Amino acid sequence: MTIIDEAFTGISHVARKLSCVPSVYYSMSNDETRIAEQIISVLPAGIARAFSADRETIRYAVRADGLKLRMIILCRESLRRLIADPVRDVKIEYLQRDLIRSAGARSEFHYPRPHLHPLTITKTRFRFGLPLASMV
Repeated sequence: MTIIDEAFTGISHVARKLSCVPSVYYSMSNDETRIAEQIISVLPAGIARAFSADRETIRYAVRADGLKLRMIILCRESLRRLIADPVRDVKIEYLQRDLIRSAGARSEFHYPRPHLHPLTITKTRFRFGLPLASMV
């Protein structure tokens, strides 16, 4: 039997079996989902449903009359950091308030919020008529 690396490069690698610890992976995933559900629990029952859960994000689709909000996107890495944070409860409460406040104003809720691109800030300053030299 020929290993693919050996066939193309002439270098042979010892075949190794990757060790897996499924309980750690699944418990982290469940913790992330539990925190995400705790954040969206402030919305009325039944309007948010799990839309997609991939490796990097947890997405919820929101459908309700009177709400502009249509999508909730939570970053898994940020949720993992939130799990280990000693002031987790305060931050979750803040996120819940932010979600309620933005449900009527924004179509998407992101955690963490995306940063503004520097080019966007430059265009905004230039649009207000400030001289180019003042942007430095």
